Amino acid sequence: MTTTQEIIQLEQQYILQTYKRPEFVLERGEGVWLYDSDGKQYLDACSGIAVNALGYQNQTIVDAIREGATGLLHVSNLYHTAPHALLARDLCQASFADRVFFCNSGAEANEGALKFARKWARSKGHSDKTGFVAFTGSFHGRTMGALSVTATEKYRAPFEPLIGNVSFAEFNNLDSAREVINQNTCAVIVEPVQGEGGVTPATPEFLSGLRALCNEVNALLIVDEIQCGLGRTGSLWAYEGYDITPDIMTLAKPLAGGLPIGAILLTEAVSGAMEPGDHGSTFAAGPLVCTVAHAVLNHINTPEFLSQVKANGDYLATKLNQEVLPSPLIKQVRGKGLMWGLISEPPAGDIVTEARNYGLIILVAGPNVVRLLPPLTMTQAEIDTLIERLLKTLEAVG
Repeated sequence: MTTTQEIIQLEQQYILQTYKRPEFVLERGEGVWLYDSDGKQYLDACSGIAVNALGYQNQTIVDAIREGATGLLHVSNLYHTAPHALLARDLCQASFADRVFFCNSGAEANEGALKFARKWARSKGHSDKTGFVAFTGSFHGRTMGALSVTATEKYRAPFEPLIGNVSFAEFNNLDSAREVINQNTCAVIVEPVQGEGGVTPATPEFLSGLRALCNEVNALLIVDEIQCGLGRTGSLWAYEGYDITPDIMTLAKPLAGGLPIGAILLTEAVSGAMEPGDHGSTFAAGPLVCTVAHAVLNHINTPEFLSQVKANGDYLATKLNQEVLPSPLIKQVRGKGLMWGLISEPPAGDIVTEARNYGLIILVAGPNVVRLLPPLTMTQAEIDTLIERLLKTLEAVG
């Protein structure tokens, strides 16, 4: 039997070192709890970076995997299968969208959205309308196109030159956006709640103003809900809290509860610009993953489930403000639903590392932001445990 240390040594010897992993090996999960190979228990407050929205060993997902495994795993997009058509129907009926394109990840979803926007502008006879506008604090992925609209310099610099004609405005500053959105802009891409960039919600005035600016210059509004969508903010879609309608929305992380999938939702007006052969993906929309995604979507998209997420999000907000914010190590808490950032005085990485000693898994969202993304199934009693362990962590760091 391979020991914990042997597994870590194999990783260090054979895997490209683009991640700094802690010195334990995760082995199994149940509910909101993870267990390592030595039997230690951890409360998971990051959900695999917002992926495991229904936690671990969720019966809905287990049953869907069993159902899907008895059918087709893969036939490619050259043929009809029922699961991707049913999933597309339910995504459209639950949103603004008329059409869906499936892919395998969030970066692919954003990459495709940028391509669709340029093709849409060209189909309207605007060959010079190729510009994109993104925002400070943005994170849209690490492929070349998605990276081009990601603001963080350390992600971009080693791989430049990226795709051209991208402008950045200040997030939540409509005057700044107005300076760069013009007749040559084909699309504006924005996260309703920024994730990697610090868990910063957009203001209602900012998003409604972006919608108006896009209308003025005939540009598309792309909302990236890869991290903040599918119930994370307490409503099914984050944009619903802003009284706007996008032209394109990108999804990924929680959609298949841990299996890889991405989706680009778009209006008929945009989809009409695309023709057979314009875009594709070998593995996208496989029957197994779409069966699971369909089950996850239908599990989340019920009034009872979403109202529970909202109630627990309000409870977490109250606990953070009343019990965690008084810590001298925490300067601010911000977020929505079950997506929160704690702006810290010491480096956030120090807090994340110390939290593991108290059986708590949390994340960073920048040098001084601790990020909480618990499973949407976390109960109020489990939130109490999260707060208790977080306070012990802060006391130890302080």
